[in-house]
Amino acid sequence: MRAADTVTVTVTPALSIAGALRVPGDKSISHRYALLAAIADGRSTIANYAPGADCASTLACVAALGAIVSRTPAAAPGEPPLVTIDGRGLRGLAAPGAALDCGNSGSTMRMLGGVLAAHPFISTLIGDASLSRRPMRRIIGPLSQMGATVTAGPGDRPPVTIQGANLTGIHFTPETPSAQVKSAVLLAGLQASGETTVLEPASTRDHTERALVAFGARVTVDGRLITVKGGQRLSGVSLNVPGDISSAAFVAVAAAAIAGSDVSITNVGLNPSRAALLDVLKRFGAEVEATVEGQWNGEPVGRLRVRHGAMKDLVITPDEVPEVIDELPVLATLGTFGGSVSVSGAGELRVKESDRIAELVAGLRAMGADADERPDGFQVRGGRRLTGGTVHARHDHRLAMAFAIAALGATGPTRIEGADAVAVSYPAFFEDLDRLAQRPN
Repeated sequence: MRAADTVTVTVTPALSIAGALRVPGDKSISHRYALLAAIADGRSTIANYAPGADCASTLACVAALGAIVSRTPAAAPGEPPLVTIDGRGLRGLAAPGAALDCGNSGSTMRMLGGVLAAHPFISTLIGDASLSRRPMRRIIGPLSQMGATVTAGPGDRPPVTIQGANLTGIHFTPETPSAQVKSAVLLAGLQASGETTVLEPASTRDHTERALVAFGARVTVDGRLITVKGGQRLSGVSLNVPGDISSAAFVAVAAAAIAGSDVSITNVGLNPSRAALLDVLKRFGAEVEATVEGQWNGEPVGRLRVRHGAMKDLVITPDEVPEVIDELPVLATLGTFGGSVSVSGAGELRVKESDRIAELVAGLRAMGADADERPDGFQVRGGRRLTGGTVHARHDHRLAMAFAIAALGATGPTRIEGADAVAVSYPAFFEDLDRLAQRPN
Protein backbone atom coordinates (compact mmCIF):
# COMPACT_ATOMS: atom_id res chain seq x y z
CA MET A 1 0.00 0.00 0.00
CA ARG A 2 1.41 3.38 -0.95
CA ALA A 3 0.01 6.80 -0.10
CA ALA A 4 1.12 9.41 -2.58
CA ASP A 5 1.64 13.07 -1.80
CA THR A 6 -1.74 13.65 -3.46
CA VAL A 7 -5.16 12.30 -2.43
CA THR A 8 -4.69 8.91 -4.11
CA VAL A 9 -3.86 5.75 -2.18
CA THR A 10 -3.04 2.41 -3.80
CA VAL A 11 -4.14 -0.72 -1.90
CA THR A 12 -2.69 -4.10 -2.85
CA PRO A 13 -4.16 -7.53 -2.03
CA ALA A 14 -3.44 -9.16 1.34
CA LEU A 15 -3.03 -12.79 2.37
CA SER A 16 -4.69 -12.06 5.73
CA ILE A 17 -5.15 -9.45 8.45
CA ALA A 18 -3.51 -10.08 11.82
CA GLY A 19 -2.39 -8.25 14.94
CA ALA A 20 -3.60 -5.86 17.63
CA LEU A 21 -5.01 -2.41 17.10
CA ARG A 22 -6.25 0.56 19.10
CA VAL A 23 -8.66 2.69 17.09
CA PRO A 24 -9.26 6.45 17.55
CA GLY A 25 -11.74 7.82 20.06
CA ASP A 26 -15.39 7.33 19.24
CA LYS A 27 -16.61 10.07 16.91
CA SER A 28 -20.24 9.98 18.10
CA ILE A 29 -19.29 10.18 21.77
CA SER A 30 -16.71 12.93 21.21
CA HIS A 31 -19.28 15.24 19.58
CA ARG A 32 -21.65 14.79 22.51
CA TYR A 33 -19.03 15.31 25.19
CA ALA A 34 -17.87 18.55 23.58
CA LEU A 35 -21.39 19.96 23.25
CA LEU A 36 -22.37 19.09 26.82
CA ALA A 37 -19.07 20.39 28.20
CA ALA A 38 -19.75 23.73 26.48
CA ILE A 39 -23.03 24.20 28.39
CA ALA A 40 -21.81 22.70 31.69
CA ASP A 41 -20.66 24.66 34.72
CA GLY A 42 -16.89 24.51 35.14
CA ARG A 43 -14.12 22.66 33.34
CA SER A 44 -14.30 19.34 31.56
CA THR A 45 -11.33 17.31 30.36
CA ILE A 46 -11.79 14.81 27.55
CA ALA A 47 -9.08 12.21 26.93
CA ASN A 48 -8.88 10.32 23.62
CA TYR A 49 -11.11 12.84 21.86
CA ALA A 50 -11.66 11.74 18.25
CA PRO A 51 -8.86 13.12 16.05
CA GLY A 52 -10.83 13.59 12.82
CA ALA A 53 -12.01 16.73 11.08
CA ASP A 54 -15.68 16.26 12.01
CA CYS A 55 -15.05 16.42 15.74
CA ALA A 56 -12.65 19.30 15.23
CA SER A 57 -15.57 21.18 13.65
CA THR A 58 -17.59 20.71 16.84
CA LEU A 59 -14.72 22.10 18.95
CA ALA A 60 -14.37 25.10 16.64
CA CYS A 61 -18.09 25.83 16.85
CA VAL A 62 -18.30 25.71 20.65
CA ALA A 63 -15.20 27.90 20.86
CA ALA A 64 -16.87 30.42 18.55
CA LEU A 65 -19.80 30.42 20.99
CA GLY A 66 -17.62 31.42 23.93
CA ALA A 67 -16.51 28.13 25.47
CA ILE A 68 -12.77 28.07 26.16
CA VAL A 69 -11.24 25.11 24.31
CA SER A 70 -7.66 23.90 24.47
CA ARG A 71 -5.95 20.79 23.12
CA THR A 72 -2.92 19.22 24.79
CA PRO A 73 -0.75 16.72 22.89
CA ALA A 74 -0.22 13.24 24.29
CA ALA A 75 2.01 13.25 27.37
CA ALA A 76 3.82 10.13 26.18
CA PRO A 77 3.77 7.79 23.15
CA GLY A 78 0.67 5.64 23.21
CA GLU A 79 -1.25 7.99 25.48
CA PRO A 80 -4.26 9.93 24.17
CA PRO A 81 -4.24 13.71 23.66
CA LEU A 82 -6.42 15.80 25.96
CA VAL A 83 -9.13 18.34 25.19
CA THR A 84 -10.11 20.84 27.90
CA ILE A 85 -13.35 22.84 27.72
CA ASP A 86 -14.40 25.57 30.15
CA GLY A 87 -18.17 25.61 29.88
CA ARG A 88 -20.52 28.60 29.85
CA GLY A 89 -23.35 27.01 31.80
CA LEU A 90 -26.91 26.19 30.75
CA ARG A 91 -28.12 28.65 28.09
CA GLY A 92 -24.90 30.58 28.65
CA LEU A 93 -23.29 30.49 25.22
CA ALA A 94 -22.50 33.80 23.53
CA ALA A 95 -23.68 35.00 20.14
CA PRO A 96 -21.09 34.09 17.47
CA GLY A 97 -19.41 36.79 15.48
CA ALA A 98 -19.81 34.90 12.21
CA ALA A 99 -21.52 31.87 10.73
CA LEU A 100 -20.67 28.62 12.50
CA ASP A 101 -18.83 26.34 10.08
CA CYS A 102 -19.72 22.68 10.65
CA GLY A 103 -17.44 21.50 7.84
CA ASN A 104 -18.51 18.05 6.68
CA SER A 105 -20.20 17.14 9.96
CA GLY A 106 -23.93 16.50 9.95
CA SER A 107 -23.61 15.46 13.60
CA THR A 108 -22.29 18.90 14.49
CA MET A 109 -25.00 20.74 12.60
CA ARG A 110 -27.96 18.72 13.87
CA MET A 111 -26.96 18.39 17.52
CA LEU A 112 -25.57 21.91 17.84
CA GLY A 113 -28.90 23.08 16.44
CA GLY A 114 -30.59 21.58 19.50
CA VAL A 115 -28.21 23.46 21.81
CA LEU A 116 -28.62 26.79 20.01
CA ALA A 117 -32.43 26.62 19.86
CA ALA A 118 -32.56 27.64 23.53
CA HIS A 119 -30.16 30.61 23.27
CA PRO A 120 -31.58 34.14 22.79
CA PHE A 121 -29.64 35.12 19.69
CA ILE A 122 -29.49 34.40 15.98
CA SER A 123 -26.92 31.95 14.67
CA THR A 124 -26.32 30.51 11.22
CA LEU A 125 -24.88 27.04 10.63
CA ILE A 126 -23.03 26.41 7.38
CA GLY A 127 -21.04 23.50 5.98
CA ASP A 128 -18.97 22.32 3.05
CA ALA A 129 -20.45 21.41 -0.34
CA SER A 130 -21.34 17.89 0.81
CA LEU A 131 -23.05 18.96 4.04
CA SER A 132 -24.88 21.72 2.17
CA ARG A 133 -26.72 19.02 0.20
CA ARG A 134 -28.00 17.18 3.29
CA PRO A 135 -31.59 17.81 4.43
CA MET A 136 -32.14 19.32 7.89
CA ARG A 137 -35.96 19.26 8.03
CA ARG A 138 -35.95 16.52 10.68
CA ILE A 139 -34.54 18.96 13.25
CA ILE A 140 -36.37 22.01 11.93
CA GLY A 141 -39.77 20.52 12.79
CA PRO A 142 -39.29 19.63 16.46
CA LEU A 143 -37.12 22.64 17.31
CA SER A 144 -39.73 24.95 15.79
CA GLN A 145 -42.43 23.14 17.73
CA MET A 146 -40.49 23.84 20.94
CA GLY A 147 -40.47 27.58 20.22
CA ALA A 148 -37.33 28.38 18.20
CA THR A 149 -37.47 29.96 14.77
CA VAL A 150 -35.52 27.75 12.40
CA THR A 151 -35.13 28.34 8.67
CA ALA A 152 -33.00 26.76 5.97
CA GLY A 153 -32.26 27.00 2.28
CA PRO A 154 -34.16 25.38 -0.58
CA GLY A 155 -35.17 21.81 0.22
CA ASP A 156 -34.53 22.48 3.93
CA ARG A 157 -30.82 22.26 3.28
CA PRO A 158 -28.06 24.37 4.86
CA PRO A 159 -27.40 27.09 5.67
CA VAL A 160 -29.62 26.77 8.75
CA THR A 161 -30.51 29.92 10.69
CA ILE A 162 -31.75 29.62 14.27
CA GLN A 163 -33.38 32.35 16.35
CA GLY A 164 -33.27 30.87 19.83
CA ALA A 165 -36.08 31.32 22.35
CA ASN A 166 -37.47 30.22 25.70
CA LEU A 167 -38.35 26.66 24.76
CA THR A 168 -41.20 24.47 25.93
CA GLY A 169 -40.78 20.72 26.28
CA ILE A 170 -42.58 18.47 23.79
CA HIS A 171 -43.45 14.84 23.19
CA PHE A 172 -41.79 13.93 19.91
CA THR A 173 -41.92 10.82 17.73
CA PRO A 174 -39.47 10.97 14.80
CA GLU A 175 -40.72 9.64 11.47
CA THR A 176 -37.35 8.01 10.84
CA PRO A 177 -35.05 6.58 13.52
CA SER A 178 -32.09 8.92 13.98
CA ALA A 179 -29.74 9.27 16.94
CA GLN A 180 -28.75 12.75 15.76
CA VAL A 181 -32.34 14.00 15.64
CA LYS A 182 -33.15 12.39 18.99
CA SER A 183 -30.07 14.07 20.47
CA ALA A 184 -30.97 17.49 19.07
CA VAL A 185 -34.39 17.28 20.72
CA LEU A 186 -33.00 16.06 24.05
CA LEU A 187 -30.34 18.79 24.10
CA ALA A 188 -33.01 21.39 23.43
CA GLY A 189 -35.26 19.77 26.04
CA LEU A 190 -32.54 19.99 28.68
CA GLN A 191 -32.77 23.78 28.31
CA ALA A 192 -36.58 23.99 27.98
CA SER A 193 -39.36 24.34 30.50
CA GLY A 194 -41.16 21.16 31.52
CA GLU A 195 -40.30 17.71 30.26
CA THR A 196 -39.26 16.59 26.80
CA THR A 197 -39.82 13.02 25.65
CA VAL A 198 -38.69 11.26 22.52
CA LEU A 199 -40.41 8.04 21.45
CA GLU A 200 -38.16 6.31 18.97
CA PRO A 201 -39.74 4.25 16.18
CA ALA A 202 -36.72 1.95 16.49
CA SER A 203 -33.82 1.97 18.91
CA THR A 204 -30.76 4.03 17.98
CA ARG A 205 -27.41 4.54 19.69
CA ASP A 206 -27.85 5.89 23.22
CA HIS A 207 -24.65 7.88 23.71
CA THR A 208 -26.50 11.13 24.41
CA GLU A 209 -28.52 9.57 27.21
CA ARG A 210 -25.38 8.14 28.81
CA ALA A 211 -23.44 11.38 28.34
CA LEU A 212 -26.17 13.46 30.00
CA VAL A 213 -25.97 11.19 33.04
CA ALA A 214 -22.16 11.48 33.07
CA PHE A 215 -22.52 15.28 33.30
CA GLY A 216 -24.98 14.99 36.19
CA ALA A 217 -28.40 15.11 34.53
CA ARG A 218 -31.24 12.70 35.22
CA VAL A 219 -32.62 10.91 32.17
CA THR A 220 -35.47 8.40 32.23
CA VAL A 221 -35.35 5.58 29.70
CA ASP A 222 -38.34 3.27 29.37
CA GLY A 223 -37.75 1.07 26.35
CA ARG A 224 -37.78 3.43 23.36
CA LEU A 225 -39.21 6.33 25.38
CA ILE A 226 -36.58 8.79 26.64
CA THR A 227 -37.47 11.69 28.95
CA VAL A 228 -35.39 14.62 30.17
CA LYS A 229 -36.55 17.37 32.51
CA GLY A 230 -35.62 20.90 31.54
CA GLY A 231 -33.49 23.23 33.63
CA GLN A 232 -31.03 20.66 34.95
CA ARG A 233 -27.57 22.16 35.28
CA LEU A 234 -24.57 20.14 34.20
CA SER A 235 -21.21 19.95 35.96
CA GLY A 236 -17.81 19.75 34.30
CA VAL A 237 -16.25 16.29 34.52
CA SER A 238 -13.19 14.29 33.47
CA LEU A 239 -13.99 11.91 30.62
CA ASN A 240 -12.25 9.25 28.57
CA VAL A 241 -13.59 8.44 25.11
CA PRO A 242 -13.67 4.73 24.18
CA GLY A 243 -12.29 3.56 20.87
CA ASP A 244 -14.71 3.96 17.97
CA ILE A 245 -16.41 0.69 17.06
CA SER A 246 -17.45 2.18 13.71
CA SER A 247 -13.76 2.67 12.92
CA ALA A 248 -12.97 -0.80 14.25
CA ALA A 249 -15.64 -2.18 11.90
CA PHE A 250 -13.38 -1.83 8.86
CA VAL A 251 -10.62 -4.03 10.24
CA ALA A 252 -13.19 -6.37 11.81
CA VAL A 253 -14.84 -6.93 8.44
CA ALA A 254 -11.47 -7.61 6.82
CA ALA A 255 -10.69 -10.19 9.50
CA ALA A 256 -14.11 -11.81 9.02
CA ALA A 257 -13.69 -11.99 5.26
CA ILE A 258 -10.08 -13.12 4.66
CA ALA A 259 -9.00 -16.68 5.50
CA GLY A 260 -6.41 -16.96 8.26
CA SER A 261 -7.19 -13.53 9.73
CA ASP A 262 -7.17 -12.81 13.47
CA VAL A 263 -7.42 -9.25 14.83
CA SER A 264 -7.76 -7.91 18.38
CA ILE A 265 -8.97 -4.34 19.01
CA THR A 266 -8.32 -2.92 22.47
CA ASN A 267 -10.10 -0.26 24.54
CA VAL A 268 -12.99 -0.21 22.08
CA GLY A 269 -16.49 0.91 22.98
CA LEU A 270 -18.88 -2.02 23.40
CA ASN A 271 -22.10 -0.08 23.95
CA PRO A 272 -25.03 -2.50 23.41
CA SER A 273 -26.71 0.02 21.09
CA ARG A 274 -23.75 -0.42 18.72
CA ALA A 275 -23.40 -4.21 19.14
CA ALA A 276 -25.61 -5.06 16.16
CA LEU A 277 -22.44 -4.96 14.04
CA LEU A 278 -21.06 -7.91 16.01
CA ASP A 279 -24.26 -9.89 15.53
CA VAL A 280 -24.09 -9.29 11.77
CA LEU A 281 -20.47 -10.49 11.61
CA LYS A 282 -21.42 -13.64 13.53
CA ARG A 283 -24.25 -14.34 11.08
CA PHE A 284 -21.78 -13.98 8.25
CA GLY A 285 -19.74 -16.76 9.88
CA ALA A 286 -16.98 -14.87 11.70
CA GLU A 287 -15.74 -15.88 15.12
CA VAL A 288 -16.35 -12.83 17.31
CA GLU A 289 -15.37 -12.39 20.95
CA ALA A 290 -16.35 -9.18 22.75
CA THR A 291 -15.11 -8.84 26.33
CA VAL A 292 -16.25 -5.87 28.45
CA GLU A 293 -13.36 -4.92 30.73
CA GLY A 294 -14.76 -1.79 32.37
CA GLN A 295 -16.96 1.30 32.18
CA TRP A 296 -15.77 4.72 31.06
CA ASN A 297 -18.31 7.34 32.14
CA GLY A 298 -21.16 4.89 31.68
CA GLU A 299 -19.86 3.49 28.37
CA PRO A 300 -18.82 -0.21 28.32
CA VAL A 301 -15.26 -0.63 27.06
CA GLY A 302 -13.20 -3.73 26.34
CA ARG A 303 -11.54 -5.99 23.80
CA LEU A 304 -12.89 -7.19 20.48
CA ARG A 305 -11.38 -10.19 18.72
CA VAL A 306 -12.49 -11.20 15.21
CA ARG A 307 -11.37 -14.27 13.27
CA HIS A 308 -12.28 -15.60 9.86
CA GLY A 309 -14.88 -18.37 9.70
CA ALA A 310 -17.07 -20.13 7.16
CA MET A 311 -18.75 -17.39 5.11
CA LYS A 312 -22.52 -17.33 4.65
CA ASP A 313 -25.06 -15.22 2.80
CA LEU A 314 -26.09 -12.13 4.73
CA VAL A 315 -29.43 -10.31 4.75
CA ILE A 316 -29.76 -7.03 6.67
CA THR A 317 -33.40 -6.07 7.19
CA PRO A 318 -34.95 -2.60 7.72
CA ASP A 319 -35.36 -3.12 11.48
CA GLU A 320 -31.61 -3.71 11.81
CA VAL A 321 -30.51 -0.73 9.72
CA PRO A 322 -30.65 2.06 12.36
CA GLU A 323 -28.09 0.27 14.55
CA VAL A 324 -25.60 -0.44 11.71
CA ILE A 325 -26.21 2.59 9.48
CA ASP A 326 -22.57 3.75 9.60
CA GLU A 327 -21.19 0.25 9.05
CA LEU A 328 -23.30 -0.65 6.00
CA PRO A 329 -20.72 0.46 3.38
CA VAL A 330 -18.03 -1.83 4.78
CA LEU A 331 -20.49 -4.65 5.48
CA ALA A 332 -21.34 -4.52 1.77
CA THR A 333 -17.77 -5.54 0.99
CA LEU A 334 -18.33 -8.93 2.63
CA GLY A 335 -20.17 -9.87 -0.55
CA THR A 336 -16.99 -9.43 -2.57
CA PHE A 337 -15.18 -12.13 -0.56
CA GLY A 338 -17.75 -14.92 -0.31
CA GLY A 339 -21.48 -15.09 0.32
CA SER A 340 -23.87 -12.43 -0.95
CA VAL A 341 -24.95 -9.34 1.04
CA SER A 342 -28.45 -7.87 0.72
CA VAL A 343 -29.59 -4.67 2.46
CA SER A 344 -33.02 -3.01 2.45
CA GLY A 345 -34.64 -0.18 4.41
CA ALA A 346 -31.51 1.96 4.22
CA GLY A 347 -32.72 4.88 2.12
CA GLU A 348 -31.05 7.28 4.56
CA LEU A 349 -27.72 6.27 3.01
CA ARG A 350 -28.62 8.41 0.01
CA VAL A 351 -28.39 11.61 2.07
CA LYS A 352 -25.13 11.00 3.91
CA GLU A 353 -21.79 12.57 2.94
CA SER A 354 -22.53 11.15 -0.50
CA ASP A 355 -25.29 9.03 -1.98
CA ARG A 356 -23.74 6.01 -0.33
CA ILE A 357 -25.94 3.54 -2.18
CA ALA A 358 -25.15 4.81 -5.68
CA GLU A 359 -21.48 5.57 -5.07
CA LEU A 360 -20.81 2.36 -3.14
CA VAL A 361 -22.30 0.19 -5.87
CA ALA A 362 -20.54 2.16 -8.62
CA GLY A 363 -17.20 1.79 -6.87
CA LEU A 364 -17.55 -1.92 -6.20
CA ARG A 365 -18.58 -2.51 -9.80
CA ALA A 366 -15.52 -0.61 -10.99
CA MET A 367 -13.46 -3.11 -8.98
CA GLY A 368 -15.24 -6.06 -10.62
CA ALA A 369 -18.11 -6.78 -8.20
CA ASP A 370 -21.53 -8.13 -9.15
CA ALA A 371 -23.61 -5.50 -7.36
CA ASP A 372 -26.89 -3.64 -7.85
CA GLU A 373 -28.63 -0.64 -6.35
CA ARG A 374 -32.07 -0.74 -4.81
CA PRO A 375 -34.11 2.38 -3.98
CA ASP A 376 -33.43 1.76 -0.28
CA GLY A 377 -30.41 -0.51 -0.33
CA PHE A 378 -28.21 -2.76 -2.43
CA GLN A 379 -27.20 -6.32 -3.21
CA VAL A 380 -23.66 -7.61 -3.63
CA ARG A 381 -23.58 -11.14 -5.00
CA GLY A 382 -20.72 -13.40 -4.02
CA GLY A 383 -18.73 -15.74 -6.20
CA ARG A 384 -16.85 -13.16 -8.26
CA ARG A 385 -13.41 -12.11 -7.05
CA LEU A 386 -12.56 -8.47 -7.54
CA THR A 387 -9.90 -7.48 -10.04
CA GLY A 388 -9.04 -4.09 -8.58
CA GLY A 389 -9.07 -0.87 -10.57
CA THR A 390 -9.64 2.82 -9.89
CA VAL A 391 -12.42 4.18 -7.69
CA HIS A 392 -13.28 7.56 -6.21
CA ALA A 393 -14.28 8.08 -2.58
CA ARG A 394 -16.54 11.04 -3.48
CA HIS A 395 -15.33 12.96 -0.41
CA ASP A 396 -16.86 10.28 1.84
CA HIS A 397 -14.64 8.81 4.54
CA ARG A 398 -16.64 5.60 4.93
CA LEU A 399 -16.55 4.90 1.20
CA ALA A 400 -12.78 5.44 1.09
CA MET A 401 -12.26 2.92 3.89
CA ALA A 402 -14.81 0.43 2.52
CA PHE A 403 -13.10 0.40 -0.88
CA ALA A 404 -9.75 -0.21 0.86
CA ILE A 405 -11.15 -3.28 2.63
CA ALA A 406 -12.65 -4.67 -0.58
CA ALA A 407 -9.30 -4.08 -2.31
CA LEU A 408 -7.54 -6.46 0.07
CA GLY A 409 -9.34 -9.37 -1.60
CA ALA A 410 -8.77 -8.34 -5.22
CA THR A 411 -6.39 -9.98 -7.66
CA GLY A 412 -4.64 -6.70 -8.44
CA PRO A 413 -4.07 -3.24 -6.98
CA THR A 414 -6.81 -0.66 -6.43
CA ARG A 415 -6.31 3.09 -6.68
CA ILE A 416 -8.58 5.07 -4.36
CA GLU A 417 -8.89 8.68 -5.45
CA GLY A 418 -10.02 11.19 -2.83
CA ALA A 419 -8.64 8.93 -0.12
CA ASP A 420 -7.85 11.92 2.08
CA ALA A 421 -11.52 11.80 3.09
CA VAL A 422 -10.50 9.37 5.85
CA ALA A 423 -9.25 12.41 7.79
CA VAL A 424 -12.88 13.10 8.73
CA SER A 425 -12.89 10.22 11.22
CA TYR A 426 -9.74 8.06 11.08
CA PRO A 427 -6.66 9.96 9.88
CA ALA A 428 -4.27 7.03 10.45
CA PHE A 429 -6.50 4.44 8.77
CA PHE A 430 -4.23 3.55 5.87
CA GLU A 431 -1.16 3.33 8.09
CA ASP A 432 -2.95 1.02 10.54
CA LEU A 433 -4.34 -1.16 7.76
CA ASP A 434 -0.91 -1.45 6.15
CA ARG A 435 0.60 -2.58 9.45
CA LEU A 436 -2.00 -5.34 9.92
CA ALA A 437 -2.11 -6.58 6.31
CA GLN A 438 -0.04 -9.71 5.77
CA ARG A 439 1.43 -9.70 2.25
CA PRO A 440 3.87 -11.89 0.34
CA ASN A 441 7.53 -11.03 0.93
